Amino acid sequence: MTRPLRVGILCETSGVMRRAFAALGHDATSIDLLPAEDGSNHHIVGNVQDYLDYGWDLLVVCHPPCTRLCNSGVRWLIDPPKNPPNDATPAEKAVWPILSRETRLAIMWRLLDEGAELFSACWKAPVPRVAVENPVMHKHGRERMPVDLPKPQIVQPWWFGETAFKATGFYLRGLPQLTATKRLIPPKATTEPERHKAWSGIHRASPGRDRWKIRSRTFDGIARACAEQWGGYALDQIRRRA
Repeated sequence: MTRPLRVGILCETSGVMRRAFAALGHDATSIDLLPAEDGSNHHIVGNVQDYLDYGWDLLVVCHPPCTRLCNSGVRWLIDPPKNPPNDATPAEKAVWPILSRETRLAIMWRLLDEGAELFSACWKAPVPRVAVENPVMHKHGRERMPVDLPKPQIVQPWWFGETAFKATGFYLRGLPQLTATKRLIPPKATTEPERHKAWSGIHRASPGRDRWKIRSRTFDGIARACAEQWGGYALDQIRRRA
């Protein structure tokens, strides 16, 4: 029998993706600056860039700092937010209200550069199979990406049995695109806004300290599809080369 895959799950605290791979018998470890929400001992608290060359067979980067790279965050590069961003330094957060507009803009552009550097480092990791999750990028983020970065595969949770809308992009290297496992029929309503609202609880999450966790959490259906399809593909490749 082929040995279990060594799977690195970067930028994840929920454990959803890690548990999906572990359920299939793989040696899956999640890594993030924050502790695992489920208290698992298969989680490392640390800088993900220190664990890119760790002998992984498969690397899944779940939630890199997409806020800086995706279309929804581009407005902060023109008009900086009134409140300090979560990824600003403690010193910057402390003085944010009194900083000039120019200084706050400079910080937002620096955070964009840092986010792009992390994304690029994950994409270039010395691993044969890599999937990096991120929504469609704005032009400034795309300009900072590696030249070999392909267009992402955009999937929806309702392709995998989840009653939700949330466009999720996967940039893939050495892995096939995901195939829908259980397409649901989106709810019908009298108007398109009502129809979309019915499955848009993620986007309508109440403001609060944990809103970013709620909005970034991987859906179980998508995680299962990743584990089954990418894990199966990687095992098949390893068997063929044995």
